Amino acid sequence: MDEKGQLILDRPLILDTPGPVRIIVLFQEPRNEAEYDPDDTRVEEVKASLRRALQQAKAGQTRPISELWERIDAE
Repeated sequence: MDEKGQLILDRPLILDTPGPVRIIVLFQEPRNEAEYDPDDTRVEEVKASLRRALQQAKAGQTRPISELWERIDAE
């Protein structure tokens, strides 16, 4: 959506025949930190975290699984 509230598509719609379409617009309310859901992590953040983890693993910066389980049980 642009600043005028008009819908902008990233690419043209590929349709068999021209005609009316139905568009469902989903939008996210501004985030209230008190209602933060950790499962709503942005895809970019998840990808960056996975890249860091892969680099750490390649560099040998790993921990024994038993240590990780202890930390999970502590929570």
